[in-house]
Amino acid sequence: MNTETDSDGILRFMSFSSGSCGNCYYLGDGDDGILIDAGVSLRRLRTALQASGLSLDSFAGILVTHDHMDHIRSLGSYCKKILKPVWATTLLHGRLATHPLAAPHITACRRDLREGEWNEVSIFRVKYFIVPHDATQTVGYTIDCPKYRHRFVIMTDIGRMTDEAINYAREADTLVIESNYDTDMLISGPYPHDLKMRICQGYGHLSNDECADAIRDIYHEGLRNIFLCHLSENNNTPDLAYRSAKNALSDLGVQDGLVNLRTLPRRHSSPLLAL
Repeated sequence: MNTETDSDGILRFMSFSSGSCGNCYYLGDGDDGILIDAGVSLRRLRTALQASGLSLDSFAGILVTHDHMDHIRSLGSYCKKILKPVWATTLLHGRLATHPLAAPHITACRRDLREGEWNEVSIFRVKYFIVPHDATQTVGYTIDCPKYRHRFVIMTDIGRMTDEAINYAREADTLVIESNYDTDMLISGPYPHDLKMRICQGYGHLSNDECADAIRDIYHEGLRNIFLCHLSENNNTPDLAYRSAKNALSDLGVQDGLVNLRTLPRRHSSPLLAL
């Protein structure tokens, strides 16, 4: 393992894929960590970890946000081949236990998250919050890392912002937030009307404008990183998403460089980012 990432005392984040083609993220310090979602193949995960000086031993478990295919495509394979604990809500685990992409291998890996409480997962304390999205149940996570005095919040596939999501994000050092579509591109694009409405009417995805409004509500002086996730391939571009969020920060008077703002790539891995 690369000694620059092995026990170097730095909390790091990496996206392996972010979008409808697959979602999977790493949070940890090289020795200890977690995955969030399992939407890429085990082979691809292993290759990307190794390229960054990490391995399958660099994480101790998997958090699941919801049961849509792009987030759990390889969950059953992970459970069968590497036997890591899978943390999710009781309701979501009930669905995963019968889901063809997870059953039957998830049973031995099942760990239920306690509602409204901090849950000990690896070096983290984890609490979930419900977000609106058209799955069995969809959650965001606030992840506290006492070892590094860092609070990490992720909200992907969130049809609209909630007061709870905003309040958790206001305590974040790092925020991963969906910026899925540009409204003009979606409305004028080739998708069928029903799909357009599914995306934009509160239980689908968050637009660039909605993400920007959320950033205006959320921003606080301790916020160090904003990573824009789950960008649509057909209804958005990285530049549009970035500029929308950047304008929100500029409206607040946030100077360039004060917040590390970046879009997460859809089909390939991001760098291993120090938080």
